[in-house]
Amino acid sequence: MQLSVIIVNYNVKYFLEQCLLSVQKAVGGIDAEVFVVDNASSDGSREYLEPKFTNIHFAWNKENIGFGKACNQALKQASGNFVLFLNPDTVVPEDCFTACFSFFQQIPDAGAIGIRMLDGSGKFLPESKRSFPSPITSFYKLSGLSSLFPKSKTFGRYHLGYLDQHKNHEVDVLAGAFMMIRKEVLAKTGGFDESFFMYGEDVDLSYRIQKAGYKNYYFSDRSILHFKGESTKKSSVNYVRMFYDAMSLFVRKHYSSSRAGVFSSLINAAIWVRALMSLMKRFIQRVGLLLLDAVLIFLSYMLAKFVWTSYIRPEIVYMNKLLWISFVVFSFLFLLVSYYTGLYEQKFRYKNLWQSSFVSILIILAVYSLLPEEYRFSRGLVLLGAMFSYLFLYLWRRLLLYADILEKAIDEDDYFSLVAGTEADLIKINNLLHHHGRSQTIQGFVSPLNEPKSLGRLDELQQLLQNTPANELILCQSKDLSFAQIITLYEQTGKKVKLRLHALGSESIIGSDSKNEAGEVLHQEKMQLSEEVNLRLKRLIDVSTSALFLLSFPFHFIFNRHGLGLLQHSISVITGRKTWVGFSTSRKHLPSIPTSVLGPAGQPHHLSHLKEEGLLLADEWYAREYEPVYDLTTIFANYQKLGSK
Repeated sequence: MQLSVIIVNYNVKYFLEQCLLSVQKAVGGIDAEVFVVDNASSDGSREYLEPKFTNIHFAWNKENIGFGKACNQALKQASGNFVLFLNPDTVVPEDCFTACFSFFQQIPDAGAIGIRMLDGSGKFLPESKRSFPSPITSFYKLSGLSSLFPKSKTFGRYHLGYLDQHKNHEVDVLAGAFMMIRKEVLAKTGGFDESFFMYGEDVDLSYRIQKAGYKNYYFSDRSILHFKGESTKKSSVNYVRMFYDAMSLFVRKHYSSSRAGVFSSLINAAIWVRALMSLMKRFIQRVGLLLLDAVLIFLSYMLAKFVWTSYIRPEIVYMNKLLWISFVVFSFLFLLVSYYTGLYEQKFRYKNLWQSSFVSILIILAVYSLLPEEYRFSRGLVLLGAMFSYLFLYLWRRLLLYADILEKAIDEDDYFSLVAGTEADLIKINNLLHHHGRSQTIQGFVSPLNEPKSLGRLDELQQLLQNTPANELILCQSKDLSFAQIITLYEQTGKKVKLRLHALGSESIIGSDSKNEAGEVLHQEKMQLSEEVNLRLKRLIDVSTSALFLLSFPFHFIFNRHGLGLLQHSISVITGRKTWVGFSTSRKHLPSIPTSVLGPAGQPHHLSHLKEEGLLLADEWYAREYEPVYDLTTIFANYQKLGSK
């Protein structure tokens, strides 16, 4: 056996699907075996992958035992002369493994090699080559100095930024995302240290390989894609803490106690610096924007009052105290509506701003109309304030987008998508996007075969992207367009458009626009209930209806046959332990929501007589076609059943 490939999976089945398809191409003509160890994924990986890849050795763990331990689990069965530890969100070129074997033959003292890695936008990943985390090197990384001065021999030592990424180098540390090791070396060093749960196990193994008398090499002659589909958010305090714990374990294991003490002091200082930066960024993104919007909206109403009383109706005198209270309430309502209509989603959409403003005006006018006559001042003033609010929020968002503080989402109507592939690929991609819920079709395709209906040849792609408003490129692997060609195109075109990948034999399209974020997946199983805005609206419906039932609970003891049960369920729903409408079964591939009072058909679970298969079909329909209004109609149409137990 020449090669054993070991992959650990955790909730990235679509990324792993593309990875395995590329690995199958790369092991063609090689005596190889592929192991996949699943660490208790909850995304339906087993049901999806096992029937597709019958020649893969799968192991399905019942709990997440960590990366290193899962790798060792497969290593015990591996019989190849070389062992490759590979991440599930990678894509390798067809000649990747044979090129690695040739390098090993040329460099007899090479115990292990890593490879040149690109992220989902085609950018080089600096963690492809690293040095050992000495106390000062780790401090430079965690404090952010290595990012500020990446090519410095002093500050940039962690990622060895001063070494040419396009040349082979002897390095200290190889990335666990792609780590090919001679089996004879592992026989001496052993596998991963299972004390490391996440982060640091590759550093530790790299160190032990050197201690065993071998060298680690960065191999730049081939490149792979590493989407970071399952990665921990690198900006989070949790990531810093996990990295700190891993590096501390490494230093305690391999350094003297005095150096370990220095390391601990320096890293603790870096932790505080990084944590402060992370909290500030999170505050600006989540809370700061909300507070600044609140100030803008309040100032908008104050400006409206000034314009109204100075130029439109100067003869009327308003009570300042009344206006102040009203403006604060109106600002709160505006923000509340904006939150639930998606204005504060991770990526900004102009339609969300327009929708939130329009709905806010309607609600504010409705609230205003309910006020006693002596507390009303002027509908015109309310409308003028709302118009100013929209204008200021619009200009404020334009400024944030210009400064790259906000990222603009591409709405369906804004997509100008091209396919790099054949006409048959174009048809399949359009079908996939249609099943995913996107009605906009692809604008055209660039063919590797120079087909008559194509927009041009593959070698004309760069020019085509420069002369069209294209903002998305879907690259389709097939017998006519290899993974190796696609990886090259990623590096050439990633700065111009968002890149997506579809491999022959898969039922999904994957991509990742940032190395620090989980990747994006388009597939035939899109569920509306997974959308953030729908989950927020579902929760809003639960809270508002439960509050209504609780405020009017004496009424329900008279008119509802299960008044006490309704009261108990209302408390459970408003506290988030339950939801009014939800699933009748418990399946890992469905969106995560609380236990429900009613099933999708409006029946309490104990009154439903459908078989398990029928219940699952109803649950999948509910998740796939979810509309908030359906919850409302189901709740009130089945009012008498809401208290049933």
